[in-house]
Amino acid sequence: MIPEDVISGEIVSCPDCGMDFEVSKSDESDLKLKPAEIEGEDWGE
Repeated sequence: MIPEDVISGEIVSCPDCGMDFEVSKSDESDLKLKPAEIEGEDWGE
């Protein structure tokens, strides 16, 4: 379930599979989800 107050660019997690998705919306009626590209830490490498 996506919160009603979600903003574009926010990362949400699926409670069923645990995957993270990035929210993209241009207006209140146009909501899209795409798999989030989470960058890992490089720890100074």
